[in-house]
Amino acid sequence: MDTSAAESSALFTPGRNCAHVARAARATPLVDAESYFSAFARAAEHAHDSIIILAWDFDSRTPLDFDGAGPQPAVLLGDLLNDLVRRRPRLRIYVLIWDYPMIFGTDRETRPIYGLGWKPRRRVHLRYDNTHLAGGSHHQKIVVIDDTVAFCGGLDLTTKRWDTCRHEANDPRRNVEGSPYPPFHDAMIAVDGEAARALGRVARDRWHKATRYVIPAAQSDRDAWPEGLESVFRDVDVAISRTIPKSDAAEGVREVEALYVDMIRAAKHYVYLENQYFTSDTIRAALSERLAEPDPPEIAVVTRRLSHGWLEEATMTALRIHLVKSLREADKAGCFEAYYPHTPGLQEATCIDVHSKIAITDDRWLRIGSANLSNRSMGVDTECDLTVDAGADPEKTAAVRGFRDTLLSEHLGVSPQQLRVELEAQGSMHAAIRRLQCEQRTLRRLEDDDEPAGTAALAAVADPEQPVSLDRLIELFSPDTQKRRSGPQWSRIVPFALLLLALFLAWRYTPLADWFTAERVMGWARASAGVSWSPIVVILAYVPVAFTMFPRPLLTLFAVVAYGPAMGFAVGMAGLVLSGAVAYGTGRAVSRDTVRRIAGKRLNRTSEVLRRRGLTASIAVSIAPVAPFVVVGVVSGAVRLRAWQYLLGIVIGNIPGLLVTTFFGNQIAAALEDPSRINYWLVAAAILVMIALAVVVRRWVQRVEAEDRQARGNSDARRLPAGTAAASAG
Repeated sequence: MDTSAAESSALFTPGRNCAHVARAARATPLVDAESYFSAFARAAEHAHDSIIILAWDFDSRTPLDFDGAGPQPAVLLGDLLNDLVRRRPRLRIYVLIWDYPMIFGTDRETRPIYGLGWKPRRRVHLRYDNTHLAGGSHHQKIVVIDDTVAFCGGLDLTTKRWDTCRHEANDPRRNVEGSPYPPFHDAMIAVDGEAARALGRVARDRWHKATRYVIPAAQSDRDAWPEGLESVFRDVDVAISRTIPKSDAAEGVREVEALYVDMIRAAKHYVYLENQYFTSDTIRAALSERLAEPDPPEIAVVTRRLSHGWLEEATMTALRIHLVKSLREADKAGCFEAYYPHTPGLQEATCIDVHSKIAITDDRWLRIGSANLSNRSMGVDTECDLTVDAGADPEKTAAVRGFRDTLLSEHLGVSPQQLRVELEAQGSMHAAIRRLQCEQRTLRRLEDDDEPAGTAALAAVADPEQPVSLDRLIELFSPDTQKRRSGPQWSRIVPFALLLLALFLAWRYTPLADWFTAERVMGWARASAGVSWSPIVVILAYVPVAFTMFPRPLLTLFAVVAYGPAMGFAVGMAGLVLSGAVAYGTGRAVSRDTVRRIAGKRLNRTSEVLRRRGLTASIAVSIAPVAPFVVVGVVSGAVRLRAWQYLLGIVIGNIPGLLVTTFFGNQIAAALEDPSRINYWLVAAAILVMIALAVVVRRWVQRVEAEDRQARGNSDARRLPAGTAAASAG
């Protein structure tokens, strides 16, 4: 831990709510991509030793600057990086991107390894980080240049991010290869000095864990601060907070969550939050605690109005509705409000896409980072936030207040001076916002929408607080690890019964939702219905779908819409059995070392459970598709689980989900065409049907398992003495 800052904030506790507290000689917030992309390009021009880029997404086609107001970019990211290493013999550039599943990358740039697209020069090292846990992602956005200047926040160097602070409805520069995208609002922060060096250590640690290669420390002592970028803060303490999910190898790091709670508890006057999502139960609890006080601080939340498609509408937006509603109910003093920015002239079903992750409290603490106010950002995805402590210095506290006013005035479409006049006159953020609201560019109150049924159950899967492991899943379902009860175990049945539906909805976290629009899905389905051989293609498609962990219910839905309920059910079941058979055959064919690499440290326990509780375990992981389907199939084949047990487990375990998807195919198809037609009563009925089916399947499995044990006379236990599973793995 680094505690070299000259005057560490009492709020910052390294090892609990931050990893480092470091001094920045200069620090400047950057609002929106126009300012950040330009600052990055100017800083990169000063690089001599290294540029390290950690990204959720990266695209060489990203425009960094434009010639005037025309749509043609003056500088593209890939061209700049290649040109820099061509001109600087010592310079090496390291780009580490989240290794997203390939099926999720339809909206991303083609990887250079395929010989297409961008061709990075020899000293531009492009790597994909696959060290994330199942269901998680690497969400940090960090750039470090020569260890002398660094950027951190919510903006990736990728397409569909560039915009100005004006967020005009029809800016011709806001397009990707001729396709326009809505206004996009985000923020980064630039730091130098020890804070930049500390971020360099964070970046090098990520690179080493992903590649096993150590990036040498930069030797250049030249100033890489972007020319023309004014320093908003000087000689200020900066805390670096991270989220690193818990794994088998290490305890998790939840510094992001801890510091958010501490900032909310420490606030005396106001809490200002900007975020893409607002679904974290921990944040809700902390804010509710403050609102219950006799004299709570003002709390303002700015988020986006609409979701990215109907799937996110049914998950993250539903969770946000629940959270905002609970906070408004807890607010007895009128201190809480949630807003969204509005600008006239936008196309229907679009809005200003608020993607920023900002928190400001009491003119003292200013926080910018990658973490959303969602459960997964607190414990599932890797995140990194920077928090500036202005202390009691009047100049620094004025800078924090000025940044808050800059954000509010941008959203309200007024000057910072106009906003300050109203703030002084009203003595309240909310009162000043209400006075300045208008029909043009403004902030509007987030509507009180009806809360959909089943919202709380969706949170466990759509926005989990911790990664869900296969070990835990099998443990929950294995008869040896739970007490037998006479009645249904609703606390376990209900979450797993909802799992299939929730996973189907939660797939929105990737750009796939933008590519698989409702119109395209329905068009493909209708076109397929008239092609005689298309069912065979759909069945075969289940194999790559399984191996890329694409949500299989979407393919089943496609079959139901295309071929009708009966045929769709048959196609879905055939595809699941085929993909399971391929995974099983792979496990029997490949070497045990290969199986170990595929299954990782879960191999020993997974193989033992599958061997001893073969049919039960196979059905369990089929009922709850959050389990890695391919890993279970490969391990089943490797440990020579009876093929009939594994394949029968797939069939039985998938009956509930397939029946529900099939039975409500018309309802889901209607939702694809028009989200407003979603009937939540029918969705609730579907959930009840799945619960009932899960109970029936569970009781049948227990009876068959008991009969199987009696018939075998526990022969499996004799064939698998202690240590055999470990030995079979190599």
